[in-house]
Amino acid sequence: MRRKPVPPAPDSLDRLWDAHRAVPLIPGSEDDCCGRVANRLDVTPDEGRDWLVFCQSLGLAREVSRGFERVREDPTRDDLRAAFEASVFGAREALDALGDEPRSADAVFDAFEPTVPNWERHRDPDGWESRWRNRVARLLDWAVLFGAAARKPDGYVAVEESA
Repeated sequence: MRRKPVPPAPDSLDRLWDAHRAVPLIPGSEDDCCGRVANRLDVTPDEGRDWLVFCQSLGLAREVSRGFERVREDPTRDDLRAAFEASVFGAREALDALGDEPRSADAVFDAFEPTVPNWERHRDPDGWESRWRNRVARLLDWAVLFGAAARKPDGYVAVEESA
């Protein structure tokens, strides 16, 4: 399953590890876990929920019958990159829009735009485009952190997977 929440990308992966450590080792309710993540990262409860789901997408947290728990493994950056591309909605599509020549986030959005679900367009006819442009920019910034893209002065380029 590919999940949608994509929090703003930080300057380093340290913030992701902070979110990961905030998820309890002993399962807690969703509200409890969101609150822990929100408190640790000093964000709103809704933003805490986005971080929790993002951690789940990356394989850093999992939902169990009693709520959510932290996954104890320490994935590599390549593991995170693979999970990001496979499990975060839009990551693959945004990366597919990149090549060897730098492309701006707006140009990537233009290529990505046909993949925006129709129901997203209809639920907010006046605001969906700016929300999804922002989402694409976030996806690109996370792709840089995971080594799937590089930021150049005039845009983003794809980075080949390491062997």
